[in-house]
Amino acid sequence: MNVLIAGGGVAGLEAALALRDLAGDRVDVTLISPEEHFVYRPMSTATPFGRGHAKTHRLADLAPQLGVRVVHDALMHVHTQAREIETRGGARLSYDALLVAIGAESVRAYDRPATWTPDSDPEVFGGLLRDIEEGYTKSVAFVVPPGSSWPLPAYELALMTAWDARGMGMDDVKITIYTPEDAPLGMFGPKASAALREDLEAVGIAVETATIVTEQDGELRKIPGNRPLEAQRTVALPTAAGPAIPGLPADQLGFILADRNGRVVSSPSVWAAGDAVSFPIKQGGLAAQQADAAAHSIAKLAGAPVEEQPFHPILRGVILTGRGQRWVRYARDAAPEGETERRALFWPPTKVAGTYLSPFLYALDSPSPGDDTPPTGAPIDLDLTTAIPATADALRAADRRTQS
Repeated sequence: MNVLIAGGGVAGLEAALALRDLAGDRVDVTLISPEEHFVYRPMSTATPFGRGHAKTHRLADLAPQLGVRVVHDALMHVHTQAREIETRGGARLSYDALLVAIGAESVRAYDRPATWTPDSDPEVFGGLLRDIEEGYTKSVAFVVPPGSSWPLPAYELALMTAWDARGMGMDDVKITIYTPEDAPLGMFGPKASAALREDLEAVGIAVETATIVTEQDGELRKIPGNRPLEAQRTVALPTAAGPAIPGLPADQLGFILADRNGRVVSSPSVWAAGDAVSFPIKQGGLAAQQADAAAHSIAKLAGAPVEEQPFHPILRGVILTGRGQRWVRYARDAAPEGETERRALFWPPTKVAGTYLSPFLYALDSPSPGDDTPPTGAPIDLDLTTAIPATADALRAADRRTQS
């Protein structure tokens, strides 16, 4: 089976590794990406603070281990009836199965404040940390806008900024997080949220929850109360916009409509996974799980002795607190209040938990790749189908797409 994977990110690589394992030589896989490198971005929040960096690997170097051919081009149009794609370079490539994993676009939620993305770290934080050190900036706001698909970076950035300020001897810098959430990272459960509050309070970070920040005539205001947001420097997270690929059905924001197995609605032989899919939370571990579901579906179609395994979102995560890492777990049945530790709760201890990609990256990047002894701990299990109403709604909609 001639399989095309469009996208060289987490979902694309996870799918390639899964297909190699599940289908073997039943599939011939080509990976199409406009980028020459796979960039492992979850550590990007630590980069400006000298606590980590976004690791990169040339896709061409990874190709033999992934079991793919790499084409450096970008998906522009899908012709489902002809089973062809059109690329930015003008090529038309045929497929027996197409997996679209091209991610989403980061969009500014506000005009005035700086918007943090992994690519904007030097621009956003270089001057900010320098101004804090020189005493010019005494108040910083971190804003989670409504519609943000993943609030975690706001907490990591605030914590690391606060600890850096203390390390500079600047104990009078006021840092505030504004978020629509009812509790800081409440999706991880009461215990983890309370532990995060302890970390925030330890460095004097204030959190205004249930707060929506709007922009009115160039001024940021807080709702409820329509009060002005007062800070010398403001850093906002982006919102996400879908790729809106011509030829594929999408929701009003441009995200691809697919069922739990990744099959795209009314598009025979097309699957989708990762941030490009219409699912409310955008996170690398979830993208990997969607890729696994799609890979099982494609492998079964290719004749492999496997069954489909529909996407069932389990959230796993690591919070960078500025003084080590906090690992969080929330399994509603096993631990109703959630768990939090400063030791690894899953293995391998990478920040994105993917069945195939995590051990693959750990073997590439670990200083001791031969040491495969897992630490004591339990997997992080946050079942999003019960924890967050919006995800349950999205999964019900995906199930209806399968039935139709």
